Amino acid sequence: MSAARWLPQGTVYGPLLNFQREWGLWAPRMTDAPYKAAPKAPVLYIKTANTFTPCGGAIAVPGQVEVGAALGLVIGESVLNQASSPAIQPFDAINHEAFECVLLNDLSLPHASYYRPPIRFRNRDGFLGCGAGSVSLTLQALAQLKLDVRVNGQPVQTVDLGTLVRDAAALLQAVGEFMTLQPGDVLMLGTDCLDDGARPRAQAGDRIEISAPGFAPLVNTLVEEAA
Repeated sequence: MSAARWLPQGTVYGPLLNFQREWGLWAPRMTDAPYKAAPKAPVLYIKTANTFTPCGGAIAVPGQVEVGAALGLVIGESVLNQASSPAIQPFDAINHEAFECVLLNDLSLPHASYYRPPIRFRNRDGFLGCGAGSVSLTLQALAQLKLDVRVNGQPVQTVDLGTLVRDAAALLQAVGEFMTLQPGDVLMLGTDCLDDGARPRAQAGDRIEISAPGFAPLVNTLVEEAA
């Protein structure tokens, strides 16, 4: 399934608050209005087709952007079959199966409305850098993975997939309880924040590289958006 210019063939979904660090930072505010409780199901957003940028492509930005290193699960028939089977609770039978995974760079404009970020912040043209190709990983191997993020060659973040609130199996199952993913869709595992709750930032002229063992690095350069 690898290709020099891989792009998703369906919709890309991302969950909010799926890393323990960010969940812990937001937990004291989860009882505030309007929700007054912690979310019980995954809080999802989508990245539409206009956001897809291949590895090596330039991404136009209007100013500073937040960098969101993520791993995406590429949905195939085996995932759908397992997710729809009530006999598998919770995905114990597929922990040793291989799934196609891809590196992603989920860019967003900085914003304060976290629970309901307007589409205009996340879904600007080109705002999802997509890895050069997918890599087959078991769910157990996936949980050991760390994503390294560099801006202009300087390390700015390490994302540890062992610190997910819902691991890949639990997230697939929880999402499958209220919606049907289609072959070709991509389910991101989420993006993590830094210790202070912020995300790494970049701007026009910067080169962003996301790498992980076994994957070709995902590289995109930011350019200034035309007026």
